[in-house]
Amino acid sequence: MIAVDDLVALVRNYNPKTNEPMIRAAYDYGQAMHSGQFRKSGEPYFSHPVAVAAILTEQQLDDATIITALLHDTIEDTRSTYSDVSQLFGSEIADLVDGVTKLTNLQLSSTETKQAENFRKLFMAMSRDLRVILVKLADRLHNMRTIRAMRPGKQHQKARETMDIYAPLAGRMGMQWMREELEDLSFRVLNPEGRSSIIRRFITLQKETGDVIHRITSDMRTELDKVGIEAEVFGRAKKPYSIWRKMQEKKIGFSRLSDIYGFRVITQSEAECYAALGAIHSRWRAVPGRFKDYISQPKSNGYRSIHTTVSGRDGKRVEVQIRTRQMHEVAETGVAAHWSYRDGERAANPFAVDPAKWIASVTEQFDGEDDHDEFLEAVKLEMYSDQVFCFTPKGDVVKLPKGATPLDYAYQIHTRIGSACVGAKVDGLRVPLWTRLKNGQSVEIITAEGQTPQATWLDIATTGKAKSAIRRSLREANRERFAKLGHELARAAFENVGKKATDKALELAAKTLRVDGSETLLARLGSAEITARAVVEAVYPNLTQRAEAEVEPLRAVVGLAHGQGFERAACCQPLPGERIVGLAHRGKGVSVHSIDCDVLADYEDQPARWLDLHWADGVHPPVYTVTLDLTITNDAGVLGRICTLIGEQRANISNMTFLDRKPDFYRLEVDVDLREAEHLHRLVSALEAESNVASVHRHRDPSLANAPAAAE
Repeated sequence: MIAVDDLVALVRNYNPKTNEPMIRAAYDYGQAMHSGQFRKSGEPYFSHPVAVAAILTEQQLDDATIITALLHDTIEDTRSTYSDVSQLFGSEIADLVDGVTKLTNLQLSSTETKQAENFRKLFMAMSRDLRVILVKLADRLHNMRTIRAMRPGKQHQKARETMDIYAPLAGRMGMQWMREELEDLSFRVLNPEGRSSIIRRFITLQKETGDVIHRITSDMRTELDKVGIEAEVFGRAKKPYSIWRKMQEKKIGFSRLSDIYGFRVITQSEAECYAALGAIHSRWRAVPGRFKDYISQPKSNGYRSIHTTVSGRDGKRVEVQIRTRQMHEVAETGVAAHWSYRDGERAANPFAVDPAKWIASVTEQFDGEDDHDEFLEAVKLEMYSDQVFCFTPKGDVVKLPKGATPLDYAYQIHTRIGSACVGAKVDGLRVPLWTRLKNGQSVEIITAEGQTPQATWLDIATTGKAKSAIRRSLREANRERFAKLGHELARAAFENVGKKATDKALELAAKTLRVDGSETLLARLGSAEITARAVVEAVYPNLTQRAEAEVEPLRAVVGLAHGQGFERAACCQPLPGERIVGLAHRGKGVSVHSIDCDVLADYEDQPARWLDLHWADGVHPPVYTVTLDLTITNDAGVLGRICTLIGEQRANISNMTFLDRKPDFYRLEVDVDLREAEHLHRLVSALEAESNVASVHRHRDPSLANAPAAAE
């Protein structure tokens, strides 16, 4: 365990004016509170808070953050209280410690709805003081470094949570070094064989090629010396997980992977960054499409650097990052640079981002998301996104996440422009709204008066901001119709447990589900944003559990009367995992439809025939047939590759019909056997990623609406 003198020395190295007595007092208090407690490894428990504090000194953080690290587990794990900490160390530190305690109690890897609510709390804590999450990230880093002492099941759970949540969050905050270490530590637990394989191949490669890093850094220094640029040059092999991820994304082996080495050039000034870029490009050939200038267009977390990839010795590709010393400090610590100290003063780094502005930019679109799942989707889209930069016709720059479409671009400019969008031009050419934008493209949005957002836009948009605005507009446009449908669904659902959907019951459900009134609840129920089952559970949780227990065995659909037959509607072909409703047909059983099926509109005036249904767990047939409408390029071997791709996704083709044959494109319908909605989503995503697939969508045909047989 690090001694208090050593910890104080670490802080004094960058902050000679540190409040040494306060740090010593916090150290002594924390040690006393944790006395007699031990970690799974057998070490004294207080060794953990001290290690967390030491990690934060590497980022040269302020005294309050260091003291919070020393005390971050006292309120949760000892007899210490908020009042005790506040009295001894002040309200600022007490609030920080309390914030970390609340974050520790969040189960971010739990079920989707609870996870979404916990993400809300996470971002609320961050918005109050970002130092809370800095301590939490350091806490998670040390726990991952010492994870071997945990039982295997717990190791896997923590590693998955770290990989899915904390590593991307560290990256989004600009703390790239921490993201890489968290990913690699998680990778070691989640896929030890894969990581060992990468390391073995690295060792073999070094034996075959020698010290490539030393040779390339020497070459770069020589080229920079020729043009009189004083700069630090250093290189490293990329982390095993980074290499593994590239191999998986590109579906290639280690031997075919090119840019496995990364190099950094640290200059004295911004002008020298561009001069160094010129020197490197004059010596080595630049790889097209691999240049990014984050100096002229910095990331929202303050990151600035020039990225380029060149063909180095023996044709091997290497990635080069060029930045100044101040830019490098922000690149290492990200948003944390705002609290960094040097020589006893807050570091005045011009590139450090104001945390308040940063957190506002991150959470801006979340405010409009009332639904848990939509909020979670928006958070993850924001956390995991890389960026592309596009230009308006006037030359202004618009930042968008990787994979964004012209529709996302339109909503990024203004919600009004997005809602009125009817088309787009990219670099002067008319393109479909689902086109993926690339760096440097110029985008012009075509609008029309009277245009309103379409439901299909939700599949085109990729940003949380665009999706939120589209959903909001659709909700408002269809509110009355959805409210009417929601009322009938609520009535049927309550009757199913022997109760009535009274105004009082609906108001209570709205309050429990944190929805603004019963009318909003019914509208969201009718639009499939909330299930009728969730509404009933909000009022009568015990009754829904009892009704579930009384479901007939081996019935795939819950909510039918005993012996009542059912059949999937051919018009919409619903899948397990999708919201469904039933239409009763006299003497013929029930047809099961997706909630968004167009056929349902024909039965709005017949509410007595509607049944609130949902899929049962674990009793489905092995496959369900779904029809996909595909447009593919008319080239040799394309159809074979599409069939192979479908097979790789473990989906079986049961029928194929060609609808249209053109010299350049084929349009066809393919019947595929799938297990559930997520299986369909994975298949469609894989097909959309195939360059020879121009479009793919689920086929819906209202003319195929069917009445089921009397028995199933």
